[in-house]
Amino acid sequence: MQAQKAEGTKDLIGRDMRAWQQMQEVAAEVFGVYGFEPIETPAIEQVDVFVHGIGQSTDVVRKEMFRVFSGANLERALSEGTDAKLKAKQRLALRPEGTAGVVRAVVENNLVPQGASPVKVYYAETMFRGERPQKGRLRQFHQVGIEWLGAPDPAADAECIIMLMEFYRRLGFDLSKLRLLINSMGDPACRPAYRDKVRAFILDHADEMCDECRERAELNPLRAFDCKNDHCREVMRDAPLAPDNLCDECRTHYEQVKRYLDEAGVAYVEDPTLVRGLDYYTRTVFEVEAPGAGVGSIGGGGRYDGLVELEGGKPTPGVGFAVGFERIQLALEAQGVTLGGDAEPVVYVANAGAELRDKVFSATQVLRGAGVRTEADYQGRSLKSQFKQADKLGACLVVVLGGDELAEGKVRIRNMRTHEEELVAWDEMAQAVKDRL
Repeated sequence: MQAQKAEGTKDLIGRDMRAWQQMQEVAAEVFGVYGFEPIETPAIEQVDVFVHGIGQSTDVVRKEMFRVFSGANLERALSEGTDAKLKAKQRLALRPEGTAGVVRAVVENNLVPQGASPVKVYYAETMFRGERPQKGRLRQFHQVGIEWLGAPDPAADAECIIMLMEFYRRLGFDLSKLRLLINSMGDPACRPAYRDKVRAFILDHADEMCDECRERAELNPLRAFDCKNDHCREVMRDAPLAPDNLCDECRTHYEQVKRYLDEAGVAYVEDPTLVRGLDYYTRTVFEVEAPGAGVGSIGGGGRYDGLVELEGGKPTPGVGFAVGFERIQLALEAQGVTLGGDAEPVVYVANAGAELRDKVFSATQVLRGAGVRTEADYQGRSLKSQFKQADKLGACLVVVLGGDELAEGKVRIRNMRTHEEELVAWDEMAQAVKDRL
């Protein structure tokens, strides 16, 4: 049977790979100005890192997280019907999102000791979720994200949002065609009472809600606002809203975030039903949509002031966001923008006879040393076939090595578009090629 990629995965080839590289380059440029440093955490973590950070009741942990076992541990878990007897270090998972792993790294490496400056990091990594593959949603996908640990100031929330919108602009988005949604989900002082109100509301309307929402009433009632069932969404329009149930400190924080956004000229829409799918969020949450692109949210984030404690660290505020590469690609295409661009122009070195192969090798080394993307024949083709190969490769110039010309210390450069040819000295070949690109 022919080997095939796993369902829900995609090979990044050519333009797709250049697009992912371009997204990383833009991230480094935009986030670097704000003082963010790169980080990479392992793709595999102990399960507890995600259970503590994301929440046992979330769909990500309950349904989508890929578990990882060595052969011996898998056999043991299967024979015992549970992995509960495995040590914590043996219970592993592929990362479904970036924040929990970064926070684990911050705690483990003591990156925010008492009185230290905040830690500001960004990542560009693959994530894994066992979702049903669909447009813009893969089982192995790519995200760019930032995490800012140690800054409780609402200015940090606002700067994250401003930076996110600048990132979109630099990628090529028309920001007037994007929609930024913001909300506040409260904190441990006011959120529990609000959750209880939403739970009571769902139970009062249980006969109108889907089975999943009735289950959410006990596990994570705020997730009912995200239900895909149209009737549930209609019912939830009358549910208690977070902004109406904030404590004074949360309300003050939220109002200051909005003032900063207004001062920066960032357009936003307040969405009191906006919740994020992970349990660690507190206070400010935000999300960006690309209406008409058919991919839903193309990024979002928020504040998570209690997550460091859940991962075993000291109380440390945090805020961050993540954006999905695959969805951004689709959203940009919907706006008529192609990420990745064309490959560097190709120059092909052709020879008029096999006896000149050594000179071809020398010519390619000279051109590549000058930073020119260069190709040549490695299969013993005729000169005619070499020109055909050059055309297939999209070569704009062909450097032709012929015995007579080389005897005079010259090479022939042919423009593949105009078919014009000219002789140049061997010693001037590299500069002549660069001048004509």
